[in-house]
Amino acid sequence: MPIDYQVLRNWKFTDVPMHYDERDTMLYGLSLGFGDNPLDASKLRFVYEKNLVAVPSMAAILGYPGNFLNDPATGVDYLKVVHGEQSVELHRPLPVTARIVGRSRVSQIVDKGRGKGALVTVERKIVDALSGELFATVEQVIFCRGDGGFATEACPGDPPAPAPEVLPDAPPDAVFTLPTRTDAALLYRLLGDRNHLHADPDVARAAGFARPILQGLATYGLAARAVIETCCGDDPGRLVFLYARFSAPVFPGETLRAEVWRDGEAVRFRIKVIERDVVAINNGMATIGQLQAAA
Repeated sequence: MPIDYQVLRNWKFTDVPMHYDERDTMLYGLSLGFGDNPLDASKLRFVYEKNLVAVPSMAAILGYPGNFLNDPATGVDYLKVVHGEQSVELHRPLPVTARIVGRSRVSQIVDKGRGKGALVTVERKIVDALSGELFATVEQVIFCRGDGGFATEACPGDPPAPAPEVLPDAPPDAVFTLPTRTDAALLYRLLGDRNHLHADPDVARAAGFARPILQGLATYGLAARAVIETCCGDDPGRLVFLYARFSAPVFPGETLRAEVWRDGEAVRFRIKVIERDVVAINNGMATIGQLQAAA
């Protein structure tokens, strides 16, 4: 059954209430390698309750509505679905503990053409459960490889978003090298992503991988760490926006190299896997500013 644009575009999501606390915030920081040097106080505050702060990219895992595209009513061939792009826009600094609600909607469906797949964008607002204050806007672009060609003349789908600009043709302004833990995917699973692909070697081999791969959102979090350390002076409150396009998987234990270009408040970056010389995240963008806490 092909995608029915109207059904999918008007998909009814249930609000997702969630309570996270200091333990969750510290676990997220640990999953990104913060605390690997226990004498570095600037990193310790991401993983230790004294002066604890949240990594802004944690918003990407809050209030998640689940894998709704595996519902047959969507018309999507779920076995051919991959995570294509991810962005988070922060409106306020994330608290280290909070009760939030995630409110999702399908904001865009693009037909790339028969044999070329479709792009489904899901927008999620992360709001305070009591006050309704908006903390973050999260966008996930899902590449449905088996679902191109659904559009008709009467219902052509949505126009594609502008393509990100190409990276500068110049040496990077900063380079950040980050080894990943061999158990990084197992650690990140404790944050909620229990997909067996990230833990079970048999499942990974069946999917065409030599071994379990790192979660895409874990790689996204590592991109946030690279931007915070190279462009924000280790101040997470200065990271206002982060966008990444996933281009290759990462295996736990590999070493990542972030190449960063900065032009005022605008940051461009890509992340390579050193051991295999492949680009894991391409056309990355970030905005540097200064978030203001709620009054």
